[in-house]
Amino acid sequence: MNPEDLLLLVTREMPYGKYKGRLFADLPGHYLNWFAREGFPKGEVGRLLQLMQEIDHNGLKPLLDPLRTRPRVPDQD
Repeated sequence: MNPEDLLLLVTREMPYGKYKGRLFADLPGHYLNWFAREGFPKGEVGRLLQLMQEIDHNGLKPLLDPLRTRPRVPDQD
């Protein structure tokens, strides 16, 4: 696992499907479990879905809460 992926879970949105536009961290467990049964897509989306499914399945979602409230650093020009 790449540690930066945890931050992506609370900042990236699902790009397609029934839950398009919802943060990966906010996807429902039944949806994540469906991917676990049917197969995760390739690439970054699949990697984030798989990580989120593991976190959800093991009851670790509260570990993402501090990342949600993390102050954003302004872009450096």
